[in-house]
Amino acid sequence: MQVQSEAKPYDSINVTPMLDLAYVLLVVFILMTTASVQGLSINLPKPSNKPSTEKHELKIVQVMPDGAVLLNGVGVSLPELETQLAAAKARDAGMSVAIKGDQRAQYANVVAIIDLCNKLQVNMGLVTSRIGT
Repeated sequence: MQVQSEAKPYDSINVTPMLDLAYVLLVVFILMTTASVQGLSINLPKPSNKPSTEKHELKIVQVMPDGAVLLNGVGVSLPELETQLAAAKARDAGMSVAIKGDQRAQYANVVAIIDLCNKLQVNMGLVTSRIGT
């Protein structure tokens, strides 16, 4: 009787466990993609293809380091700024104000301009520079 000392190499690979795993993954992906999230159904507005042709007035208010206020490059006081912004708002209800506060300006001066814009219900934004420029 002869003893076989070496293991006989496999002629084929058993792919049954690999196919089982593939089928399980396939079922999981199918279930996950078809599962719908329950919630309220809403109708979202459709965007229009035509560009906006409305041009609104933009006022630039600068706050200098010494506290001076410039409206479009012209020095004004706070009451003058209020009257000019109110007049511009009466002409164009969609007008906007861009506030450029110098980094050395006192924060209270910039806040006064922001409060004035809020009081007049004017759209406003703070202008900043990019880091490194």
